[in-house]
Amino acid sequence: MSHYAPIISAFVTLILAVLLTLSKTGTIQDIHDDSSLRTEPIPRIGGIALMAGILSGWMMLIQSWPWWIVLPVLGLFVLSLVEDIRHLSLRARLAGHLVAALIVVGWSGVSWLWCLPALLFIVWMTNLYSYMDGSDGLAGGMALFGFSFYGIVGLMNGNEIFAMLNFSIGAAALGFLYHNFYPARIFLGEAGSIPLGFLAAAFGVWGWQQGYWPFWFPILVFSPFVVDATVTLIKRVWFRENLAQAHHSHYYQRLMLMGWGHRNTAIVEYVLMLLAGVSALWGTSLDAHGQGNLLAWWGAIYLGLAMWIDRRWRQHEAIQKINTDV
Repeated sequence: MSHYAPIISAFVTLILAVLLTLSKTGTIQDIHDDSSLRTEPIPRIGGIALMAGILSGWMMLIQSWPWWIVLPVLGLFVLSLVEDIRHLSLRARLAGHLVAALIVVGWSGVSWLWCLPALLFIVWMTNLYSYMDGSDGLAGGMALFGFSFYGIVGLMNGNEIFAMLNFSIGAAALGFLYHNFYPARIFLGEAGSIPLGFLAAAFGVWGWQQGYWPFWFPILVFSPFVVDATVTLIKRVWFRENLAQAHHSHYYQRLMLMGWGHRNTAIVEYVLMLLAGVSALWGTSLDAHGQGNLLAWWGAIYLGLAMWIDRRWRQHEAIQKINTDV
């Protein structure tokens, strides 16, 4: 019966998203954010459909639920749904994220030497998905690829329940993508992006503790999001920008502003996601030296991509300035 879990997740997400987009009377209003690069408001209620789909599929696996992941993600969903509707203080949101991370660290078996790094990893992953939910098909695609690779490794290690839990998330993301790929009719909102980020981190830590993959595996699998969000944050802190202010500093945002558009940006990101996931899967079979080389190569790849986009962005800004002056 567990094999049906991903099918149920995809179907429920697909249908519920249709019903939510047809309804015009919901309490979560359409939002137009300056950082989203859109001229029209798009409903940010996809997270409701996504979480309903995930939980529906997981009902087939209820006897094997890891409560220390399920309960925190439910709490984060409720917290984030309130944020979508009423807006909570940053302190309240971070407190919720920290409590969820502490539960995972406490119950996944992380040794005390790794507690702080694991805690910071979970909190950061919980938040970074919301930073990347601004382009058609991007967040849904990362969830589809990332959790599918988690599931594949689960099957390779003979843990069908672990695999189906992850495949259900990926399948729900696929149902969501039907409505989110260009032209998007719905976005995740905090109620979808925050739980997805948390699940990426929580299952990443769980798989690591089970010995399914090295500690770097989840980071590489989700590296298209991790690198973009992390580097962007570091650059904004370095230049002392207001972190609460909407911006166009993400690399995916700059690609779109340079003329790539939502569709082409998503397709290029999908290729990057696929390559990162396949190489991470291959890397689990390498020795320590081979794994180090793999990570070094990916570091060089991301550095090269960042430098290329930054250079093209400076050229784009210069042209824009000339056109404005003229």
